[in-house]
This record gives sequence, C-alpha cells and structure tokens, in this order.
Amino acid sequence: MHVIDRIDDARLRDLCGRGEFFWLDLTTPSDDDIRHLGELLGLHPLAVEDSIHFGQRPKLDVYGDKALLVLQGGREQKPEDENEQPLEEIHLYLSGDWIVTLHRDRFDDLERLRSQLEQSAAAKSEQYYVYKVVDAIVDSFFPILADLDEEIDDLEDAIVAGAKRRQLEEIFRLKRLLLRLRKAVVPMRDVFAREADQIVDLAGLEADSRDYFRDVYDHLIRITDELDSYQEMITSCTDLYLSTVANRQGEVSKQLTIVASVFLPLSFLTGFFGMNFDWEVDHVLKGPWLFLFLGLGSMLLSAGAMWWWFHRKGWTGRDD
Repeated sequence: MHVIDRIDDARLRDLCGRGEFFWLDLTTPSDDDIRHLGELLGLHPLAVEDSIHFGQRPKLDVYGDKALLVLQGGREQKPEDENEQPLEEIHLYLSGDWIVTLHRDRFDDLERLRSQLEQSAAAKSEQYYVYKVVDAIVDSFFPILADLDEEIDDLEDAIVAGAKRRQLEEIFRLKRLLLRLRKAVVPMRDVFAREADQIVDLAGLEADSRDYFRDVYDHLIRITDELDSYQEMITSCTDLYLSTVANRQGEVSKQLTIVASVFLPLSFLTGFFGMNFDWEVDHVLKGPWLFLFLGLGSMLLSAGAMWWWFHRKGWTGRDD
C-alpha cells in the first residue's frame, strides 16, 4: 500500500489508473484543497461540504461506491488537566481503491500508523488497511482512559486526606471531560452497530471485513463501559467529598459545643459570685485565700469535671 501525506495530482491519477490501493492522510487541508481533492477522486459534493465545515457528529454517509465516515479521536496530553482539546474530528473517505483521512490538527496515532505501514513490506488486503486506520482512531481513547483512572484514584485519596475546594473543581472538570468523551464515543458505537455493513458493501472490500469491524465495535463497547464506570466513580467522589465536608463540619460543631458546655457552669459561678459579692465578703470570704479557693477553685473543678465526663464519653477525640 502507498502512504501519501500531500496532494500530488500526477501520482494520485497514476495510482487510481493502475488500481493500486493508497492512503492519503492530510493535516490542516485548506478549503480549496478539499474541493480539489473532491474533483480529483470524484467525491460527492455533500461529503466535500461536510469536510469543509467540519464540526460534524460521528456518522457514516454512503454515496454510491464511496463513503464518508466521520470519527472522533482522543488526544492525550500531559498533564491531563491542561488538555483543553481532548478530541480530534477525523473525516475518512473510504473506497475499495483508497483511503483519505482529513483532520484539522496533527494526530499522533495516525502518524505512528503511517510510519508502521511505510516500514512494513508485507502486503495486506484493502479491508485490513481500512481496519487499521479506523482502529488507530478508536484506540486513541485508551491512553486517555488510563490517565483518567489514575486521576480518579488520586482524587479519592486527596478527598480522604482533606476535602478542599480544589478537589471540588477537579470533580466538575472530570465530569465535563467524561461527558465530552461519551458524546463522541456513543455515536461511533451506534454507527458500527447499525451501519458497518454499508462499509463492507463498498466495491473492492471483501466479506471478511465484518470480522475487522466487529473488533472495532468491541473496542467501542469497552470504551463506553469504562466511561460509564468512571462516571459512577466520579459520582462516588462527589458523595465522598460532601460526606467529608459534613464530617468536618460535625467535628467543628462538636468542638464548639464542648467549649460552650464547659463555659456554661463557669458563667453560672461568675454570675452567682458577682450578684452576691457583698454578702459573701461579710459572711463567707474571710481573706484572699478563701476567695481564691471558693471562686477560682470551684470554676476549675467544674471545668475539669466536665472535661473528664466528655473524655469518658469519647467526645473529645477524633473518630479515627
């Protein structure tokens, strides 16, 4: 198979004339490039229009002996929380004689596949090359899922250690990311579940193409299941965050209640001695030491007794 990364009219006409299978991979093509490619390969005007505007939902449109397959690929970036564009829209034009892929930005997974196919000397069937391109795009989600698994584990540990506002912001960021990924993967899964046979029916592809596309469908099912499980884990992180915050508020409330309870008898004693001070000086408090013993001593004794009672009940320590 020939792998091409730019529009070469003479070479493309020669390969089409000789019926040799090729893959044309274009990064950031201009509108004129797409129109010219449509004229060169006989693409349907509606398909060309979709590729000019992009922003398409994953879908499969068949036009005679050619098809336009719109897919979303995953773009991994380190650190993951700075990955503002986790998806790359890729348009695949499929025929029994060639594959054309269009994407706005560089897509590393397709570049790696191009290098592998250029270095491979073994000849494969046309449906195998179609499968490899589609499979590379679909499998680009797995590194993102692996990163998400680690992020969610770290997030759970951070929440248990001490829930802070930063963890709440991380929860919302992961929720938005999972929603974007699911909106991209589920339509692709539906396409291969209902319409994959239309790709198989293209002239030049053999019947065993169904086996290849069944493998792609299985990968999409696995990705969807993992996204659903991560969504449940994020929901659990939200519950854990709220529970941790509530427990911390309960701990603070308990401490404030203990302090208020300790000061309750102290307020009573100071009020009692304050309102009866003259009578106490004339009849009870005969000297400074007796004042210290009855006044401060009773206050310390009551505070110590209450603290001992709280400690015995287990209210003064953390629930470790």
